[in-house]
Amino acid sequence: MNPHDVILRPVLSEKAVVAIDTGKYAFYVHPSANRTQIKDAIETVFEVEVKKINLQTVRGKEKRMGRTRGLTARRKKAIVTLAAGQRIAQLEGLT
Repeated sequence: MNPHDVILRPVLSEKAVVAIDTGKYAFYVHPSANRTQIKDAIETVFEVEVKKINLQTVRGKEKRMGRTRGLTARRKKAIVTLAAGQRIAQLEGLT
């Protein structure tokens, strides 16, 4: 799998942006990607050293419009901890 296909987008919630100060970055990743693929993709795309990866599967939320009910899509979130002194320059302006 291409590294750019593994990383879908960064998570820009308030909690995720605050965690950038401690060297933890959150990304939505491809649902079938494993830890090794995610680590290789982050290191290739952003040229940093990954120390640890935590994965979460975010279930879809139920949304209603009148009588019609549906679910938003399930997602996989990766919280990536970088080695000491490493930063991702593209996401630095968010804090």
